[in-house]
Amino acid sequence: MIYKVFSHKMLIVTLIIAGFTMAGCVSVHTTETHSEPSEHKAIHDGNRIRLEHVAINAEDPAGMAKWYCDNLGMKITRKGPAPANMRFISDAGGNMMLEIYHNPPDAVPDYRSMNPLLLHIAFMVDDVEKTRRRLVAAGASIATDITVTDSGDKLLMLRDPWGVSIQFVKRADPMLSF
Repeated sequence: MIYKVFSHKMLIVTLIIAGFTMAGCVSVHTTETHSEPSEHKAIHDGNRIRLEHVAINAEDPAGMAKWYCDNLGMKITRKGPAPANMRFISDAGGNMMLEIYHNPPDAVPDYRSMNPLLLHIAFMVDDVEKTRRRLVAAGASIATDITVTDSGDKLLMLRDPWGVSIQFVKRADPMLSF
C-alpha cells in the first residue's frame, strides 16, 4: 500500500516538473489571455530548453505504441529491447514525444482507477465526435463524454485499451498551431 502511494506521488511530481518545463516558467496560458511570442524569453545563459517527452510505465509498451501509431497518427522514433521494451513515439509533426516503457522493478500504475484529471495525454483534433466514434471502435472507452467549457472548448476524455486517459480537444481559440 505504501509503495502504491509512493508511486502515485512520484508520478505527480514527474508531471509537475514536466509542466514547469513545458511552461518554461515564463508564462501561463489561461482562457482569458494568451502570452505573446515576444514574452517567451530564452534562458539567461543562452541554453535553450524545450520539452522533449513525457514517459509512462506500461505493461505492454510495444502493443500500446502500435495502438497509438495505428489510431492516433503517432510514429515510432526509437525502440529498445526487453525487459523495458521502450518505445518513443512522436506526433506526425515531430513536435512532441511520448516514451512508453515497462520498468519491471516498479509497479505499473493502475491507470483505470485514476481520475482522468490526475494524468492524461491530450491531443488537438478537428472533429471531437468523429474522433470518439473511431477510437471507441478501435478499443478505447469513454471516461467522460463530450463537454463544452465556458470558453467554448470542446473536450472528450477516453481511456486507451490499457486504461490511460487520453483527452481530445477542439479549442474555440487554439493555444497551439496544428
